[in-house]
Amino acid sequence: MTKRKKKEIKRIRKGLSFRTGKPKRFVVFSLKDFDINQGQTFEKWEQERILANLLTRLRQLSMFSVEEAIQRQIIKPYDAFPQNSEFCHPKHIPEGVRWATIRIKGKERIAGYIDENVFYIVFLDKDHKFWISKKKHT
Repeated sequence: MTKRKKKEIKRIRKGLSFRTGKPKRFVVFSLKDFDINQGQTFEKWEQERILANLLTRLRQLSMFSVEEAIQRQIIKPYDAFPQNSEFCHPKHIPEGVRWATIRIKGKERIAGYIDENVFYIVFLDKDHKFWISKKKHT
């Protein structure tokens, strides 16, 4: 094949589009607002042998859009910071963000907020103390 034919093929390939419709916006994560003063640290979760569960859940979650994760009840959105919480609203987080939790396994949760398709991880909540709910069927 001559160089000219290779260039023609490349141009043809560049012109092809295999995507149809609007591209899916997968959940992505940010640690820029992680609060080290409340909840647990990554080191603590590693000592408790639950850090791997967190990473596995984030990998699974990154295959979905925010809407799909909410439908699958992996992400639970809240309108505001909970009033019945053992956590305090960090000063570096603006008021009015869309707070949410990610269920890891058992009681373990990640608490943070959602902006478009980004989940900002703020707290590691090993004991489900961010959004305290009444026990069911007890």
